[in-house]
Amino acid sequence: MTTGASSPKISRNAMAHLLMLAVVMLWGAMFVLIKEALAVISPQWFNSIRMTIAFACLALVYRRQWRQLTREAWLFGAAAGGSLAIGYVFQTQGLAYTTATNSAFITALVVVIVPILATIPGMRPPDHGTPEWTAWAGALVALLGVALLMLPAHAHWTLLLAAGGKESLGNLLTLVCAVGFSLYVIALAHAAGRAEFEQLILLQIGFAMVFLTAGALIMEPIRMDSLAHLAAPGGALRQPFVPISLLVAGVLATALAFGIQTWAQQAIPAANIAVILTLEPVFAWLTAFVALKEKLELRRGVGAILVLFGIFAAEILPRWRQRRRQNGTGDAALGV
Repeated sequence: MTTGASSPKISRNAMAHLLMLAVVMLWGAMFVLIKEALAVISPQWFNSIRMTIAFACLALVYRRQWRQLTREAWLFGAAAGGSLAIGYVFQTQGLAYTTATNSAFITALVVVIVPILATIPGMRPPDHGTPEWTAWAGALVALLGVALLMLPAHAHWTLLLAAGGKESLGNLLTLVCAVGFSLYVIALAHAAGRAEFEQLILLQIGFAMVFLTAGALIMEPIRMDSLAHLAAPGGALRQPFVPISLLVAGVLATALAFGIQTWAQQAIPAANIAVILTLEPVFAWLTAFVALKEKLELRRGVGAILVLFGIFAAEILPRWRQRRRQNGTGDAALGV
């Protein structure tokens, strides 16, 4: 009998938490990476190429699913892909105007908007109850935080949209993006148990690719001479930073990250996922502070804190209260 201690294997639960933390750190850093890439390449073509790379990876990994696609998978894939495209169109366009930090904190409103949209009967997912009062309170607090983020320093609150020029426009576009990503979350909730997740991942990215490419052709029409210019010496695609950004965004931040999140949600409670996701804007701010020297003055710092507090009140606190009721004890925890 061997008496030596063997190295313990990491549990599935711990692995899911670690991988989700890595994904959220990557997503936070992507705000800075994409912000820098947009100085060279247009927002909508960045989206199109990114999603094309992601779809190519997923089409290869899930190539056996093509013959098994169901009608439900096609329908839910189209709905999820369309919502995802809306989110990316407005997020990337907004990021071209606003700061990476603002973009991250405003996008995080998805956690607040989803329970509010779920109150609409046609949108409410199966087995999804009406939100508690904490969701409405959290939404108000988060929106106040967003207002502070959107208001330029030393500007009066009545000049919320006019004072900041392009930055305010970018903040507003990002707010619309949060609604698009919220619709995406609701579409996935409706698809749960009705479509295989492999087929759903494949089709949602495929439809998003189609919609984003169509959007790029409409919003940023490209001619053959300008296309050749992109690949010419000195063009966007010949600058190492842009292809690297596209590969990281397409392979790691889209294809791999979406797969990890789908797997992790089967291994750990949704409340734990929500806690980890709240860290995304924090990682984005830290990355922007280090890489771009972006700072949050007092007003915007308070706004960022209010957004995080609103997310906690709207999403995490109700789940924690529900777990306490189910466990019949006062010491239920959100942690691992």
